[in-house]
Amino acid sequence: MTRFPTLFLSHGGGPWPFMEDRRVQYARTAEEFGRLPQLLPERPKAVLVITGHWEADAFTVSTSAHPPMVYDYYGFPEHTYHLKYPAPGRPELAARVKALLAGAGVDCREDPHQGFDHGTFVPLGLMYPNADMPIVLLSLKSAYDAAEHIKVGQAIASLRDEGILIVGSGLTYHNMRGFNRPESRPVSYDFEAYLNEAISNPDPARRNAMLVDWENAPSARLAHPREDHLLPLMVAAGAAGSDVGKRVFVDEVASVAMASYVFGGRL
Repeated sequence: MTRFPTLFLSHGGGPWPFMEDRRVQYARTAEEFGRLPQLLPERPKAVLVITGHWEADAFTVSTSAHPPMVYDYYGFPEHTYHLKYPAPGRPELAARVKALLAGAGVDCREDPHQGFDHGTFVPLGLMYPNADMPIVLLSLKSAYDAAEHIKVGQAIASLRDEGILIVGSGLTYHNMRGFNRPESRPVSYDFEAYLNEAISNPDPARRNAMLVDWENAPSARLAHPREDHLLPLMVAAGAAGSDVGKRVFVDEVASVAMASYVFGGRL
């Protein structure tokens, strides 16, 4: 079985693919997400998504065979609260994730009700618009320990050799008060430059150390007042092992840089 890369995708703001004006703003992101499946070595058996929109007291895995939708956004057009992305779950993958984490000494719980938030259905909907790719979700742990999230990535890394694509879904800039403000542009690029330097370091120990030390990066807390949208990158990097990361693309929307990364593979 081919080893799959791991991805970190900046998923953008709200259900943007379903609003004409936002789709124009995010044209580059839509194009790049849409071409990702063609750049993978083969079609995955399933996708494991770590989304910045789901956190719990302990790492938790979704176990539903038919996950519902989660409309965790506010102030958007009415039709965006009726969107459907009926991709199946994969309970056996959820069990495998839980077993791998248990083997690494990480407590993992199950949630039979967790559904697809926009950090999941936006990027995966563009990658697999037919909703025929099984998806399992893994939560963040609300203590926000970066090193612990890297450890979780390391624990599930073997899934890459089992036909599973691991996707961290967040944003390289996530300050709700900073969007659409000109002064946020240099902040977002300064912080992204640090992330790019970290993920592209050929020494995985140094890479992970830089990610753990992210709060000392330029403009760190201006870019991420809370790190919920950054921690999915930690899991993706942990799962990368010795594979070097690289920037896939950077889009600029709402006056800020939004970058996506790949570890391993040929993207």
